[in-house]
Amino acid sequence: MSAPRWVDGNRFTLLENGEAYFPRVFEAIAAARHEVLLETFILFEDKVGLALHAALLSAARNGAKVDITIDGFGSPDLSPAFIGALTEAGVRVHVFDPGTRLFGWRTNLFRRMHRKIVVVDGERAFVGGINYSADHLADFGPEAKQDYAVELEGPLVAHIQRFVQQAIVEGRPGRSSSERRWFRRRAPPSALPPQAAAGAAQAMFVTRDNREHPQDIERHYRAVIRAARHRLVIANAYFFPGYRLLRELRRAARRGVQVSLILQGEPDMAIVKSAAEMLYHHLLRAGVHIYEYCERPLHGKVAVADDEWSTVGSSNLDPLSLSLNLEANVMIRDRDFNRQLGERLDHLMAHCCKRIEATDLQESSLWRLVRSFFVFHFLRRYPAWAGWLPAHAPRLSSVSHAPAAGAERLTEPARS
Repeated sequence: MSAPRWVDGNRFTLLENGEAYFPRVFEAIAAARHEVLLETFILFEDKVGLALHAALLSAARNGAKVDITIDGFGSPDLSPAFIGALTEAGVRVHVFDPGTRLFGWRTNLFRRMHRKIVVVDGERAFVGGINYSADHLADFGPEAKQDYAVELEGPLVAHIQRFVQQAIVEGRPGRSSSERRWFRRRAPPSALPPQAAAGAAQAMFVTRDNREHPQDIERHYRAVIRAARHRLVIANAYFFPGYRLLRELRRAARRGVQVSLILQGEPDMAIVKSAAEMLYHHLLRAGVHIYEYCERPLHGKVAVADDEWSTVGSSNLDPLSLSLNLEANVMIRDRDFNRQLGERLDHLMAHCCKRIEATDLQESSLWRLVRSFFVFHFLRRYPAWAGWLPAHAPRLSSVSHAPAAGAERLTEPARS
């Protein structure tokens, strides 16, 4: 995929949580006439997964070509019956890095396919952070996640469609490198067929991978932070970014930008909050405002800057997302969408968050000094250290059945 670029003529609809997202996605998939492309990190066989299953079957039976890609770590326990019904209907199911188990534990820990994308008939796309699991619905209880996605129409959809198609081709085993290069040359974004404008939004589809675009999402975040003049709000579930991004946040606050971070106060994993708290003193001293969302686990990966720029996607601001996982965000220039998302984030800060003050941080100054020293040097070296972790060519396995039915179901949560 070539370097991302701004594309005119798009329309975006903000979808907050599963209550807004799932009905729109399932309706679009079930009504597909030609093609459905879906990528997700987590697909569980619960009421949400079963509703998606029914929509995919409906699309396939209507004659649409359906390809879904799930991550081998995030979606390890789908039953043979669940997968078999899809493949019998003609749905092509691809598993990204299906890892073997060692004493019941998954071994495919690094470089996960973390994107959440749907493209229907090349006309409509969905991008965000919402997985296909019941914990994205409020009736799941206190552990239900707060999250965001967008529905988009317009010329950018074709770029996203081509990206997902290319990911399937390049991930298939047995493809030679020359075949893959040929596919990339065949239809660069500039050669995509034109689509009618659907709105006034400029947008860019930005991904990160471990080959050609390892820092694209972080680089766009840093550029926007540097350019911010009045306001910057980042809501991110897993926050432990590198030194350069932290430096830009501090510089923005010091030059008078109102910088606000919405982070997890009731995390799905305790280590998430502990890691972010290591950065609190460093950020508060520069004038950054920190809010902890306390109603339920925060799973969003969104931001707004000034009056026009926004982003929604799958990328957290932590080592996994910024240095290891495969991610996808849309960057949006549109005042109406910026205002809508900004109002929703303002609502969280005003009604659902606790603002953190320096007096709330109870720890000795000596411990803070020692800890800050190690955190600082860890962040200075990351993402360079990511190269030490296992690297491999991403591969997809097409399946006609699920992993062995007797495989042990793991109880630890997947970072989503």
